[in-house]
Amino acid sequence: MVPMQRFALNRIACPSLGLEEFFSLAGRLGIAKVELRNDLPGGKVTDGMSPSQAAALAEKCGVRVITINALQKFDLAAGRPARIRELEALLDLAVEIRCPALILCPTNDKKDARDPAARMRETVEALKAYGPAFASRGMLGYVEPLGFGECAVQSLLKAVEAIGQSGFACYRTVHDTFHHYLGPDTEKDLQKVAPLMGLIHASGVEADIPKAAFLDEHRLLCGPKDRMASRDQVRRLLSLGYAGDIALEPFSSQVQKMAPDALAKAIGDSIAYLRA
Repeated sequence: MVPMQRFALNRIACPSLGLEEFFSLAGRLGIAKVELRNDLPGGKVTDGMSPSQAAALAEKCGVRVITINALQKFDLAAGRPARIRELEALLDLAVEIRCPALILCPTNDKKDARDPAARMRETVEALKAYGPAFASRGMLGYVEPLGFGECAVQSLLKAVEAIGQSGFACYRTVHDTFHHYLGPDTEKDLQKVAPLMGLIHASGVEADIPKAAFLDEHRLLCGPKDRMASRDQVRRLLSLGYAGDIALEPFSSQVQKMAPDALAKAIGDSIAYLRA
């Protein structure tokens, strides 16, 4: 059975809750780790609280922030100076709230006209450019491939390749069960990328629709009806030696609109399913 202390809750599950309510919900459920975000309404990672206030609140509720999600379009060469400034600010905030890692999300745009070679080149260049900022703070950067066809970094294998070419040891990858299901990586690829795996994002899709139609809106909490076999994905990574955290990341408004008590039960049921 997967130990309870390895589970985390991403704030996207309940974006309408204030930070204290979110921390309290996780704490009541025995979830000791949480992920914060900068893409919720208002764009404030800590809801306007000072970093010291947020850190104290997390400690009071018995939770630890394990990532801030995310630096978007991290790979793009266009606008990189502004992106580096954003990165520096996010890393400084992360240090102040005692958060060890920042998620890096690649460009996911159907209008992205770069060819695969240019996408890889700019990804490597970005990781090289950001490396000193991570290294100087003792922080980790988690590269999260997105399985959508238009994404600049679809593959965990390509992410690991780019990390290797960057020359920095501060990077890891995120295995997202939704994006892995949509993406190009094979079972054999997982064996190659497992050593650099830093985090698992777990969600489930139950909608009776073609795979090509899957969207973030279809991402529920993992359960027995999950078409992506997310629990099996997690088990496979564990069998390959993955020893990190497993964060629940349901994007569906169906989950986000649940009343707090119903949401708490659903989260508890999902963790029990994943642990079994």
